[in-house]
Amino acid sequence: MPFNSLGLDGHITKAIKEAGYTEPTPIQSAAIPEVLAGRDVIGIAQTGTGKTAAFVLPIIHHLAQRIGADTHGRGMRALVVAPTRELVVQIEENVRAYAKHLPLRMATIFGGVSERPQIDALRNGVDLVVATPGRLIDLMQQRRVNFSSLEFLVLDEADRMLDMGFLPPIRQIVRSLPQKRQTLMFSATLSREIEALTHEFQRSPKVIEIGRRANPAETVTQFVYEVGQHQKPALLLHLLADPQFDTVLVFTRTKHGADRIAKKLEGAGIKTGTIHSNRSQNQRLRALKDFKSGAVRVLVATDIAARGIDVDGISHVVNYDFPMHSEDYVHRIGRTGRAHAVGDAISFITPEDHAGLRSLERFIGRGIVRKRAERFDYGAAAPPREERERGRGQPRADVRERRKRPAGTVPGAPSRPPQRSFGRRAPGAGGGGRGRR
Repeated sequence: MPFNSLGLDGHITKAIKEAGYTEPTPIQSAAIPEVLAGRDVIGIAQTGTGKTAAFVLPIIHHLAQRIGADTHGRGMRALVVAPTRELVVQIEENVRAYAKHLPLRMATIFGGVSERPQIDALRNGVDLVVATPGRLIDLMQQRRVNFSSLEFLVLDEADRMLDMGFLPPIRQIVRSLPQKRQTLMFSATLSREIEALTHEFQRSPKVIEIGRRANPAETVTQFVYEVGQHQKPALLLHLLADPQFDTVLVFTRTKHGADRIAKKLEGAGIKTGTIHSNRSQNQRLRALKDFKSGAVRVLVATDIAARGIDVDGISHVVNYDFPMHSEDYVHRIGRTGRAHAVGDAISFITPEDHAGLRSLERFIGRGIVRKRAERFDYGAAAPPREERERGRGQPRADVRERRKRPAGTVPGAPSRPPQRSFGRRAPGAGGGGRGRR
């Protein structure tokens, strides 16, 4: 079924053709007619199957009709809420590509950058806004946002939006919206518990589920490498010696871990970028741009970026640290094997990760192949304890000793016994008493 059979505006089908697409994906074929018909939709499909276009295309079709009729006083008609800045930028790129032949006005709202251009865009009038919850609520509290004309609400990566602390801000946003609206939720994973919450926001939603729920894309080959914690850096460098690892996304559990890995890779002559919450928005966007262009070969990221990286041709995803939640695993490895391309997902597993691995295999309904790296020295001894502690961010022994000494002492000097205070200071006495002055 070609795109032009879906009844989309001609300006949109022209842009789709120019982008190189001819046939809609299964989630697009199933969801677009339902959205065009005015129904609330829950769309569940594997990462990389075109979920963004499944809601963007019918919304901008609707806006195209409105834009032609409303020449004055255009207000916000559609709001898309996403969990990360990177995902907001990705959605914006999709909207601009498909609406390139339409006079659509849009704005992105997220933290880490000045709010002034965002406020100006809202004041000048926009048709569609893509936002993260935190900055959107900030502007709502400043009375900078007007939802009176809103017709569409989209929660992208809905499971993330309704879990892990996002539920209260989403409820706050939804309470501010017109009750008469169309609400769409899309995600690669959606637990039954989270799905039950969606009834707070939707009216008799049409559930569209493509493939097995929570199943990674079939085009991604998954491997597990069992390795000691101290061997992870060496194993990563060993794998990267293979030129087939040409565009590699490495996930860590912490931002400090991401920085350590990036520093080690750079020291080995491997061009590397990093994305995590301590990086400014401009730094994160620059790292993503360099990764897309091939200026850096490896991008090291925390889970904050797992749902916002849409880069063609990622050859490998490496879970340097095994994810704490099975849903995060699905989203991490979904960064490769996108749009029917192939890719490899590799996870480093330490003895402490075995319980989590068994839980993951139950979650995805399959076992993951165990593999050993050829010509890698698995018998390498662990570094001395002092070095391991320093690698985990522990202070050096001399720093620890200095912290133990009472203030004012020097190494080797006898420490003074602590002075004891007897009774209460008289009002007005010296030494910092709280008497009247």
